[in-house]
Amino acid sequence: MTFYEFFAGGGMVRAGLGVQWRCLFANDDSPQKARIYRRNWGCEALVLADIAALTSADLPGAPDLVWGSFPCQDLSVAGAGAGLAGQRSGSFWSLIGLLHDLTDQGRAPPLIVLENVLGTLSANGGADFTALCRAVAGLGYDLGAVVIDAADFLPQSRPRLFIIAARKGITPPDAVLSKGPQSLWHPPAIVTAYQRLPQVLQKRWRWWAMPTPAPRVLKLADLIDLGLPADNWDTPLKTRKLLLMMNETHLQKVAAAKTQGGPMIGTIYKRTRSEQGQKFQRAEVRFDDLAGCLRTPGGGSSRQQLLVVSRDAIRSRLISPRETARLMGLSESYKLSEKASEAYHLTGDGVAVPVVRYLAKWLLEPLLSGINLSNQRTFCGDNLSLPENHFSIKIAGTKARRTC
Repeated sequence: MTFYEFFAGGGMVRAGLGVQWRCLFANDDSPQKARIYRRNWGCEALVLADIAALTSADLPGAPDLVWGSFPCQDLSVAGAGAGLAGQRSGSFWSLIGLLHDLTDQGRAPPLIVLENVLGTLSANGGADFTALCRAVAGLGYDLGAVVIDAADFLPQSRPRLFIIAARKGITPPDAVLSKGPQSLWHPPAIVTAYQRLPQVLQKRWRWWAMPTPAPRVLKLADLIDLGLPADNWDTPLKTRKLLLMMNETHLQKVAAAKTQGGPMIGTIYKRTRSEQGQKFQRAEVRFDDLAGCLRTPGGGSSRQQLLVVSRDAIRSRLISPRETARLMGLSESYKLSEKASEAYHLTGDGVAVPVVRYLAKWLLEPLLSGINLSNQRTFCGDNLSLPENHFSIKIAGTKARRTC
């Protein structure tokens, strides 16, 4: 099976799909991420370029799958709310343009996967999700969406939206369809987004089904290096300052952790909270055997910290780049950047490896099995109308970079 991966980052989707898939093409516009991608996967498939600078002539062959984890900044609840008209998340429209070209050339993939944050479902009151579905359906695809949390596989809270589109005319196996939403894969936000869709798009909707994952056995303690040398840990004064940033609720969590005896590992994010009309930066800790969702480094509040509590000691430090890689499901042999900030950026932007593998095993590969690909690729897209300006959206201020 073959695939393209747009916005490839460090190739975590490639790691999740596994050796039974062959990458025909990958792109990213970050030189730092491209360097790490090549360090782990080689140079052959990757093109360093803004997607807006690509044309279908850059894309070899006819893939079985196109995967696009397009930027989330304008769709995130923490963002400015620009949605698919934003400078970053709007690069989705460049991907749709390339898919239109592939369709016109008879090279459209049987499957498309789009991955992003859950804010995609509600951005601009749901209008962006409707526009996204209309664009994909207009290419000639039936589609549906699932939410998968990495916490089902890894000790990291990381729910993400996956939109899976199968070209019209493909008959999905019964095992990958349900008659309605399933609570595990289709939380209320997806049901609400579906209900907002116009009827013509609801008719193209598919409630994708997968089995319930086995209970997670991997624990946070399995991934954390408690024996790092002393210079990796905060000074007692710095740890005390961190504790002073906690409100009473979180101090009580620390106190409860101390009574447990053996070391309890908590994770901390700093957040700005309003209290009695004033804003304070607070340190908020969790001891539920889950790391918080990894983020890209954008200041002190975005860097996740560890708090290790025992009866007679409390230690703190930043989570290490290697620990973040483990929390994304990357192997110990995966090569990270020597610069911690670059490593944090790569893992914080990635897709959890076992999530990709689960989706491939239980949905993508069953959909592809038995398809006569040579016949299916002749299908052309539907003429579903789109706002005229969507294909003219470009990423302002960027320049194409093409190297290998």
